[in-house]
Amino acid sequence: MKIPELLAPAGNMEKAKVAIEYGADAIYLAGNQFGMRAGAGNFDEEDLKYIIQYAHDRGVMVYVTVNIIPHNNDLQGIPEYIEFLDSIGADAIIVADPGVVSIAQQVAPNLALHLSTQANTTNWRSAKFWADLGISRLVMAREINREDIELIRQKVDAEIEVFVHGSMCMAYSGRCLISHVMTGRDANRGQCTQSCRWRYAVVEQNRPGEYFPIEETKEGTYLFNSKDLCLIEYIPDLVRIGVDSLKIEGRMKSAFYVGTVVRAYRQALDAYQADPKNYQLDPVLLEEVDKVSHRPYYTGFFLDSQPGINLETSGYQQSYDFVGLVEEYNSETGEALVGVRNRLLLNSEIEVVQPKAENFTFTITKMINHKSEEYEELDAAHANYWVRIPMPPVKPYSMFRIKKVEE
Repeated sequence: MKIPELLAPAGNMEKAKVAIEYGADAIYLAGNQFGMRAGAGNFDEEDLKYIIQYAHDRGVMVYVTVNIIPHNNDLQGIPEYIEFLDSIGADAIIVADPGVVSIAQQVAPNLALHLSTQANTTNWRSAKFWADLGISRLVMAREINREDIELIRQKVDAEIEVFVHGSMCMAYSGRCLISHVMTGRDANRGQCTQSCRWRYAVVEQNRPGEYFPIEETKEGTYLFNSKDLCLIEYIPDLVRIGVDSLKIEGRMKSAFYVGTVVRAYRQALDAYQADPKNYQLDPVLLEEVDKVSHRPYYTGFFLDSQPGINLETSGYQQSYDFVGLVEEYNSETGEALVGVRNRLLLNSEIEVVQPKAENFTFTITKMINHKSEEYEELDAAHANYWVRIPMPPVKPYSMFRIKKVEE
């Protein structure tokens, strides 16, 4: 039995390290150009060298996105960039455009190519075409169901990668022109404004300025606003089909999202591997993925059975607040150095989420301002504060979270 690789998003250096510490087998990320998420923190050349070595030292693969849909003026610099990625040991690049494929095969013939979901692979003939062209892994279009994936797996020798968690898009696997038309920012070149999440109304030609809501709820409707994908309950199906890699979306999302979701899928995969015959998903893991910021979950197109448009709001729901990330723990003083992410109050009860260890709760009885030249105890700390907190031993990259209070 082959357990799929768990592939995690890494929007910046911190998220990359969190993904690795929480159990990812591989991470995907972008440099400062030619990727589909220009708004993520991304990595300059020195950071790319560093994170590839950091990951490899821990047995984790690194895939770099070069998956824009380029226009002529976007081609300048791509050959040199791909040569650079090959020279620093990237395990693969993720590509979507045939022109970029041809460039990569010319300048870096030994570099593995993964075909992006942007290429919209929906059938086995298309998959075989790309595999015969030298593509080593195919990221399935998000619009195909379980049976389609299984048929492609049976017909094609290339590796198969499937999105299992995260945001969905109203456009075909992200190939969207709405943002470009409405705002001048081209989603296919990394600058999506998420126009599909906006609230819309109808204007009649002879009544300019008079807006008619499309009645679905009292707040109006969000015509293109998709729910979020979650397939953690279908790991046995994905393993049975023979999927090689399970991909989590979210390079624009927080370190809390990355750590929580990666940890949940890692635990589910490990539990299935340990006892596939008697495996049942621990309901706690469903609760875990519900604690991060997300839109309502559904199974995407995997089952072909559920409507995917969220008609109530384009906003997110979240049951816990991420309030801190542990940088290090000093066993001599019994203090954790914590980077504060949201308002943190003295006497708060905190749940600590640890990488590859059990969660625990404790109450903060003292916070010391780490950046102050003089000893300073705090009653409250805010985002971007650094504090030292006396507490039980805790692993670096542990996350502090607090249950949100219903208003």
